[in-house]
Amino acid sequence: MSRPESLTSSDVPSLPDVPSSSDMPVFVEPWHAQVFALAVRLSEQGHFTWPEWAATFSEELARASAAGAPKDGSAYYDVWLTALETMLLDRNLATPEQLSDLKQAWTDAYLSTPHGAPVHLKR
Repeated sequence: MSRPESLTSSDVPSLPDVPSSSDMPVFVEPWHAQVFALAVRLSEQGHFTWPEWAATFSEELARASAAGAPKDGSAYYDVWLTALETMLLDRNLATPEQLSDLKQAWTDAYLSTPHGAPVHLKR
């Protein structure tokens, strides 16, 4: 594996359609920051290079746009998550079954959590 490239703050303004404030990303929901951090960490660990990530993310952005995704940036982190799932599958870091089970676990946790309370997965 090649040495991973680190994402720096100077890279952030070059990300397409990222919602921003003062030239830094705005994470409207906690999961936005988490999915962003997961992609960065996996790249830092050498599972993929940042250019490989950017190519996959760009492909997913194009797919989402072609499918009619809003152009206002509201679907940005949904697409980021789709790209991350693609990378996990392509790199054999997860199986479709594992991703499906995890999504179901989060759905169950969300639906059983009282409004306003943090959602936690049962271990």
